[in-house]
Amino acid sequence: MATAERVQASSRRGLDLAEAARRLTEHGPNLLPGSTPRRLGAIVLGVLAEPMFLMLLGAGGLYLALGDRAEAAFLLSFVCVVIGITLAQERKTQRALESLRELSAPRALVIRGGEETRVAGAEVVPGDLLVLREGDRIAADATLLEGRLEVDESLLTGESVPVARLPTSEATLHASTVVTRGVGIAQVHATGAATAVGRIGKALASTQQPPSGLQLASRRLIRNLTIGGLVLAAAYALLGWLWDGRGALESLLGGIALAMAILPEEIPVILTVFLALGAWRIARRKVLTRRVPAVEALGAVSVLAVDKTGTLTQNRMQVAELAVDGGHFADADADELPEVFHALVEFAMLATPSDPFDPMEKAIQRFGLRWLVHTEHVHADWSAETEYPLSPQILAMTRVFPCDACRHHLLATKGAPEAVIDLCHLPPERAAAILGEVEAMAARGLRVLGVARGHWTGEAWPANQHDFDFEFLGLVGFADPPRPEVPAAIAECRAAGVRILMMTGDHPATARAIARQVGFGEHADVLTGADMAALDDDALRARLRRVDLCARLKPDQKLRLVQLLREDGQVVAMTGDGVNDAPALKAADVGIAMGERGTDVAREAAALVLLDDSFASIVAAIAQGRRIYDNIAKATGFVFAVHMPIIALALVPALLHWPVLLMPVHIVLLELLIDPACSIVFEAEPAAADVMARPPRAAGESPFATRRLGRAVVQGLGVAAMLLLGFGLLLGHGTEPAQARGAVFAALLGGLFLLILANRHPTRAVLARPARRNPWTGRMGGALILALAAAFGLPFLRRVMDIALPGPAAAAAMLAMLGGILVWLELLRRMPASPTLHSPASPR
Repeated sequence: MATAERVQASSRRGLDLAEAARRLTEHGPNLLPGSTPRRLGAIVLGVLAEPMFLMLLGAGGLYLALGDRAEAAFLLSFVCVVIGITLAQERKTQRALESLRELSAPRALVIRGGEETRVAGAEVVPGDLLVLREGDRIAADATLLEGRLEVDESLLTGESVPVARLPTSEATLHASTVVTRGVGIAQVHATGAATAVGRIGKALASTQQPPSGLQLASRRLIRNLTIGGLVLAAAYALLGWLWDGRGALESLLGGIALAMAILPEEIPVILTVFLALGAWRIARRKVLTRRVPAVEALGAVSVLAVDKTGTLTQNRMQVAELAVDGGHFADADADELPEVFHALVEFAMLATPSDPFDPMEKAIQRFGLRWLVHTEHVHADWSAETEYPLSPQILAMTRVFPCDACRHHLLATKGAPEAVIDLCHLPPERAAAILGEVEAMAARGLRVLGVARGHWTGEAWPANQHDFDFEFLGLVGFADPPRPEVPAAIAECRAAGVRILMMTGDHPATARAIARQVGFGEHADVLTGADMAALDDDALRARLRRVDLCARLKPDQKLRLVQLLREDGQVVAMTGDGVNDAPALKAADVGIAMGERGTDVAREAAALVLLDDSFASIVAAIAQGRRIYDNIAKATGFVFAVHMPIIALALVPALLHWPVLLMPVHIVLLELLIDPACSIVFEAEPAAADVMARPPRAAGESPFATRRLGRAVVQGLGVAAMLLLGFGLLLGHGTEPAQARGAVFAALLGGLFLLILANRHPTRAVLARPARRNPWTGRMGGALILALAAAFGLPFLRRVMDIALPGPAAAAAMLAMLGGILVWLELLRRMPASPTLHSPASPR
């Protein structure tokens, strides 16, 4: 008895806030070993290991060996600047990812100061009272004090069968295991490294993000270009030494300059920054990214399979209508509940837990307490002796209560109307009449449950509910209005070529009614769970190509649905909220868990978490995914285009026995401008006007495809030709090499800005004013002007870069080169191109 009193007292109060804070300081955060962030030293070593930085350091060392201390100091100072920028960028990206990881970590519902409050799992302390429900991942080792649970401990034991836990001294619940059934209160006795999972070791610490398809493709491209660039640079250095008569160190510097020009080291920056900042931008739309590669997949989604309840609808379930023997009660304008409906509501309440988690069960309790309070039909003090849960075989549940006054057990059942009708063994005529009533209610958009009562006088409990005798009492209709923003979002998806597949456990007529309200049309094709079970994979795959609605769907059928859609070449995004949805969420290309009503298991299995459970947020995330992919493609094209003139200006003069045009110091300055252009200007580029008015891109499409990059290479070669032509003409007219070099360098910087404009909007005139302004474009232009002013205005920089202020002829040549570049880019824009080269997306 003392134990019961202690449990009751603790369940009311729990720890107070001050004591919880003291214990958090004493015991530390509830984190597993090994979940520490990456150290600054490791980031520095990773940066220094990049080939570009090694070559910069090597070039600086060679300048020192040549006795050119000014050039060496300038180059090595820029090395430090580049390393500093990269470190800041890496750190910012890492902090963004860590913030997302913290937001997506499991949270715990605890009782503190007598009130239920949800806290981060890391803030749970010994002595906390955890409130546990179906689907929760247990935050710490705890002892069950109240309730009855079934717990999946497969993470620890490997045994897939859930284990029953009752309030005993041995009822230990382990951290990281999952509640599969029941409700309970448990008291924490160990956190962090002191838990059973913590003692196992670091195997369960936070996992590394797997590389995305784009990242793998970029690594292959960079590896191949690095190998090719180093071979070409070595050959160039040997050629300059043996054929051109230059010294060994000078030839080696030229080789390093060429290698630096060839290496597209901006590609990893683009992918890292774009995907991380893309996840941050999507989070602002109430969609949390748990796995960054999902950002890349969003833009290719072709089928969006969504739960009806809470995603297309408001998940504000309420009892709207009752039906008993042909009579109806509508809750809208009623003043009292007629006596004939009392038994129906009474047994619907008895068939429902007193503290339910399910929205429909909450609606039943609210409705019953509203209309039956202060009557003999409310049994708040009754406790079920046993239960028969909902199962795939019988879509109904029964709760059994002892009845001392009547010397037998009372049965309360609710479930799918057809299942309850079957349990009541009704004659065909009455069953048909009830099902007709169900159809009529469902056609009005109501979700319908049947309710029955029964008696049991036997000794041993039957094996299943079919062994009881039931009396059918009536139907309960629930309304869940659609979200007002859904029709417009569905229309947007259809314009974008994304097919919506609505999934629900409701009656087909209910599904059709909601589908009409949200814009699916009057004649949407419906596939039921029973239909799925009767079809083989080939037949079901063919049927899914024309289906809009899946009704009476069981959670385990979602996995098969996702697998068949993917086998049919679709890129599938799927929403889910329950424990049983986790396999399908993992199987989908983009699994999306519900943040408000979803379980921890579903959230951990998913790549994205929908914080507001709104369908419109999913559509906004798809639009963001397309914008991110488009901008990656634009930035990649710019990188390859801008590297062409740099390579040509480093290579061709030596082959033609001209003075050196680009040296490592020039390339370093260019890289300081190219990197921000990629990681800031293109990342901030607004979505194209047609981003949701074109079909999704093909799943295998890549911004690194040869055909896509071909146009960028041609762009850059044209720019290189203009600059080399100008340099050759200037030298031919007797212009000093320093002046000619200065004019070409200035024209190169101007051409860099024109390439930014050309790749921002490949189908618009280069100098056309865009419909959607990017503030970073103007800032980039200002940075280029400042760089030119510094290069030509500071004597030290002019000497280091070996350039001179252009005279009238050189200035005219510079303007002519810029004009030629502009004409070339405009001509190239007007030339016919395949959709793959010209547009960020290509039709399926």
